[in-house]
Amino acid sequence: MSRPALLGDIGGTNARFALTTPGAIAPHAIHSLPCADYSGPVAAIRDYLTRVGIDGANLDDSRYPREICLAFACPVHNERIAMTNNPWSFTRQEVREALGLTLFKVINDFEAQALGVPHVAEHELVTLQPGITAPHATRLVIGPGTGLGMAGVFPGKHGWIPLPTEGGHVSFAPTDQQELALLDYFRRRCFRHDCFHHDGCPHHDGRISVERLLCGQGMLNLYFAHCALGGATPSCDSPAAVTRAAANGDALARDTILRFLKILGDVSGDAALTLGARGGVYLCGGILPRLLDWLPESRFLEAFTHKGRMQRYTADIPVKVVTAPWTGLLGAAEALYNEEVD
Repeated sequence: MSRPALLGDIGGTNARFALTTPGAIAPHAIHSLPCADYSGPVAAIRDYLTRVGIDGANLDDSRYPREICLAFACPVHNERIAMTNNPWSFTRQEVREALGLTLFKVINDFEAQALGVPHVAEHELVTLQPGITAPHATRLVIGPGTGLGMAGVFPGKHGWIPLPTEGGHVSFAPTDQQELALLDYFRRRCFRHDCFHHDGCPHHDGRISVERLLCGQGMLNLYFAHCALGGATPSCDSPAAVTRAAANGDALARDTILRFLKILGDVSGDAALTLGARGGVYLCGGILPRLLDWLPESRFLEAFTHKGRMQRYTADIPVKVVTAPWTGLLGAAEALYNEEVD
């Protein structure tokens, strides 16, 4: 019996692990574990292996995986990996030696999303804009979750070529008076959880990245901003509460959801132009599938296509929401034996 390979898709909040047959794509034995319960990936992987009936300390067990691909929600180009939205910090060599690996690949989480998109079934895609798919062109994968992920993928001669980016950290660019007011509001506030300054914070230089608005916490940030600008007292204390309040008719929560999606449309359209994503735009992550009913009511597509002289270009790009739950694991499986992925 051949050893399984292990796959991981690790975000700021949860670590999703699975096994796969070497050379295959489909993951199985999928578990999602809270990152906060573990000191790092080695401890999490050992616990995962125990949960699926494999002795995580016995490297001689024929079922023990020696080949692993892990996707992380942070930059991964250095030997040391430091997570952006949780405290895990480790080196590749530490993990390789601790787990006795013969093959170990580390990729960015949205690089994994991008590599996974070509393997998503058609019934797990919701079309927002049909467009015209260019057969040999870049695809953009973008999605809000704990942060805002963004990557591309290109069909190369020997396999899918990932184009990892940190595009979620580009500057927020307002396009109307309401967004100018939002920018002014955010410029005067610090996002550090341990800071109690309001105006003139020494930690904050006034630059606002789009990730500050387009993520789970960003939705709550937007809601608080709408309340402040409208002179109202906030009644929601979580992104989920904002979504529930909007569904129940709360005007400020509703405006928050619609503004969130409009800004996402702006950013997605800009990124599609930057990457030349005529192969399509794929909206991933845990948030958007929950907002499917809001998308037709929002200005997402208007903002996506409203690019001046390039409006016909963006109007021809297919735009789809990915509802598949394990796209990152599909991408990790693709990456493991893909010679285009280091």
